[in-house]
Formats: sequence, C-alpha cells, structure tokens
Amino acid sequence: MLQTKATTCYTKIEDGSIVTPKGFSADGVHAGLRYSKNDVGVIYSEVPANCAAVYTQSHFQAAPLKVTQESIAKEERLQAIIVNSANANACTGEQGLKDAYEMRERCADLFNIEKHFVAVASTGVIGEFLKMDKIRQGIEELKPQASKEAAVEFQQAILTTDLVMKTSCYEVVIDGEKVTIGGAAKGSGMIHPNMATMLGFVTTDANIDSKSLQSALKEITDKTYNQITVDGDTSTNDMVLVLANGQAGNKQLNENHPQWNDFKAAFQMVSEELAKQIAKDGEGATKLIEVEVTGAKTKQEANVVAKKIVGSSLVKTAVYGADANWGRIICAVGYSEASVEPEKIDIYLEDICLFTNNSPQAFSEEAASEYLKNDQVKISVNLGVGDAAGKAWGCDLTYDYVKINASYRT
Repeated sequence: MLQTKATTCYTKIEDGSIVTPKGFSADGVHAGLRYSKNDVGVIYSEVPANCAAVYTQSHFQAAPLKVTQESIAKEERLQAIIVNSANANACTGEQGLKDAYEMRERCADLFNIEKHFVAVASTGVIGEFLKMDKIRQGIEELKPQASKEAAVEFQQAILTTDLVMKTSCYEVVIDGEKVTIGGAAKGSGMIHPNMATMLGFVTTDANIDSKSLQSALKEITDKTYNQITVDGDTSTNDMVLVLANGQAGNKQLNENHPQWNDFKAAFQMVSEELAKQIAKDGEGATKLIEVEVTGAKTKQEANVVAKKIVGSSLVKTAVYGADANWGRIICAVGYSEASVEPEKIDIYLEDICLFTNNSPQAFSEEAASEYLKNDQVKISVNLGVGDAAGKAWGCDLTYDYVKINASYRT
C-alpha cells in the first residue's frame, strides 16, 4: 500500500515510482554488458503518450539522442523508452547510429508499436561500439510490469558509477482527478547540466498536450536539473524525457487551465528531488551542498551565482575538509559576472554568519567545522542588490572522485 505525505497543493507518494502513474510499466534485465548488474531497461505506456524532452548541449550528441529526437519529431508522442547502461554509444559514427536505430526497431517489435513511438537512451563509456548481440537478447527478455519490483529492476539497469537509485513520485488533484507524476534518474559523474549530463525519465498520467508539457519541462529544468553540478563536465549523451499518457482523466492541461500552477508545482518537486539525489550521489561524494542566493537583481543572476559557488573546486574541497573558508565563497561570487556590491553581501553557513558589511565576522571555527561534518550542508548568500532568489546543488570533492575516474574504463 502506498504511503503518502500531505503538502501544500500536492502529495508526496513515499514509495511511488515511474510505474505509479496509471498505464505505465517497466522492467530491467542483465544482458551481459556489465559483469552482474542489470544493464538493459524499458519504460512502457499502454497507449501512445504526449512527450517532452531536453538534451545535452554538447557538440558531440550521441547516437541515441539523434534517434530519439527523430522519433519525437514525427508525432510528438512516445510509447516506450529503451535504455542501456555500460556503453554510451557516443562518438561511434555510422555504426553507432545504426545500432541505435536497431535498438529502437527491436523495442518497437517487442510491443508491436510504430518505431517512432520508441525513444532510445544509452549511458556509460564513450567511444566503444555496443555489444549488439547482448542487447538484442536483453530486449527479448524484457517483460514490463506495473509493480514496485519492476520499477527497481529498471532503476538498477540505468546506473553507471551511481551508488544509489534515484526516484521520486508526487500526486496532485486536477479537476477532481488524482494526477500522478513519477520519476527515475541516473547520474553520478560528468554532471554539469545545461541540459543535461544525466538520464532522467518522468512519467505522468496527466492529460496534457506536448507543447504545454515541453514548456513546463523547459521552465522546471532551468530551476532543477540545470542547477546541479558535480565536476563541471558536460556529457555527450544525456537527457530528460517526460511521457504523459492522459490516463488520469483530467481536463487537458495547458497554461490557461486554472490548476496549471498546481501541476507545475508537483512536476517541479519530482524534478528537484531527482536533481538533488544526483548531486548527493556524486562520484566519491560524502555530502550534499545546497547554495541559496537571495537579494539578486534577477532570477538568472541568482542561479548563476549559486551554481558558481557550488561548482567551485575550492569550495567543494573546503566542505569536504570541514573548513569554513568563506574566502573561497567570496571568490566564486566575484567571478560570477552577476551584479555585486561587496559591502552589501552576507554569507552564512546555516545560521552561522561568516561575512557581512564587507567584513569578516567573529564565529566559532569549532561550531562551523562541526556543522560542515553533516551529510547535508547549506550555504546562504544575500547579495543585497535586489529581491530575486535562486538555488543550486552539488557535492564535496574527495580523493575517491579521483580514484573512480582514474580507472573508469578498467
């Protein structure tokens, strides 16, 4: 039985997943691309679903992204997403594109649906060809179900260096009907989205047209996925895909619907939780860092400053070492290109004031260091030049990050 927790206009479904929305199922199998873990997965909708997507801005977009964009361009609808881990199928030329098309076609055959109703996603090592014999066998073994166990099998299939699965689910009442939004994601390293350097999959039974869904996704992406960073590197592959199959039975959602903001609020909560889980699970990370910037001239400037701070290697290492070196935060603000008046800036670690009125403040180094030993750390900066605010999330930078990435291909 699903456990729920009440909030303002939406409800968090504590043990919900991508198959909690009506009409969705999933599965994941071990096809042999990795030693023992699941490595091929699928999400399936009983009916073609309206869809939206955002993609990495890398110049080297991987073959699966090109195939997915082609599928969506046909009717702006999808019914299945086929995913593999262990191999990114990126920078693999014509053969890589051919393999991505074959993945799409074999998934379409599995469900007897049109091939342009299938999206393709891959994640893993760049520059190696897919082991298509194993992927073919894996696709044949997929048997999607609408169960918690099946959702877990899928979530395991999309992981690479991740240590934990990322999932979120919320419910909101629209037109008297329960609308559910579920999400699953992967991401641990090469995380500095704009968009995306990660894989994110969101399902919803909301009745919403693709144009409105795309508008909502773009707006929410800028507040969530694009506000996380682990290591400053942008991937070749990754994206966020959203499927909305309309099974909830609400009146069609768009910007003119009286509960449009309620839907977006629930959608944003799913996206924000996934983004924060990715940041917290950064390769080798021990802490989640949240930076909140207030008093900015614009929302964009607030977001820029927040991301500069959380993305600073010096800030990240200071947090890892539990060193309240606020000078590193000042430096990150200084090169952010935002509107800054130094004499108006305040810097806090939770409720510990480190800097104000352009002067250092007396504080207990011991108390600050003890706070920085927590597994979640909040840095607050008030720029004092406006009324806009923004947040960003990241993690500390540790010795283990170097170890993991020094031997990634071995």
